[in-house]
Amino acid sequence: MAKKDIHPEYNEITVLMSDGSEVKTRSTMNTKDGVYRAEVDSKNHPFFNEDLKMITTAGRVDKFNKRYGKKS
Repeated sequence: MAKKDIHPEYNEITVLMSDGSEVKTRSTMNTKDGVYRAEVDSKNHPFFNEDLKMITTAGRVDKFNKRYGKKS
């Protein structure tokens, strides 16, 4: 006994990446013109590229010790 009309429509959309490339996929996303414009993708997100600036654990420990460590 399946329920009718409980699932959203599943339509084809175009995902426009920040670099101008396009990907066609299917989604339940509601877009006016059938195009989703992505502001962040794997080409400009710091997690995926070499521009990622990592704080080292040692740097965090030193910062903590400067702030809360024993005063000599």
